[in-house]
Amino acid sequence: MSTVTLRLATDADLPVINDIYNYYVPRSTCTYQTELEPIESRREWFKDHPADRYPVTVAEWDGEVVGWGSLSRFRPRAAYAPTVEASVYIRHDCHRRGVGRLVLQDLIDRARRAGFHSIIGGVSADQTASIALQESLGFRRVAHLVEVGYKFGKRLDVLYLQLMLGSSTSL
Repeated sequence: MSTVTLRLATDADLPVINDIYNYYVPRSTCTYQTELEPIESRREWFKDHPADRYPVTVAEWDGEVVGWGSLSRFRPRAAYAPTVEASVYIRHDCHRRGVGRLVLQDLIDRARRAGFHSIIGGVSADQTASIALQESLGFRRVAHLVEVGYKFGKRLDVLYLQLMLGSSTSL
């Protein structure tokens, strides 16, 4: 594999970001969304992700976007401000090549620089590769919600993993 580069996403990246995400909607429990994400909704989502606070990044391999990640508000209430939620999606044909690790590590670094105190990763309990990735980077399992999702005719558990960043900055 040639070198993967990471950069902040731009408006021009939104169609491929959406395509990567939408691939999984009808095929996977890595998202509990059941309807494809319209590009207009993705554009609105992007507006809520200023690069200095809640960045969206893309991974490029040979000049082609093959994955993306984002930091998002964990919850809308003000007291949750020190915590963000990380999301990582890698193009389906680029798994197990280290791209997800690069994207998540970059998000961790960006969260530290922004002064966040912790990062949450929410994941379907059947997504063992995603869980292993997060745990390999120091995330700990902090919650197991039983049968809170339903997709593909089965009830699904959700795990929450958390990485404490140790930031002394108060937000």
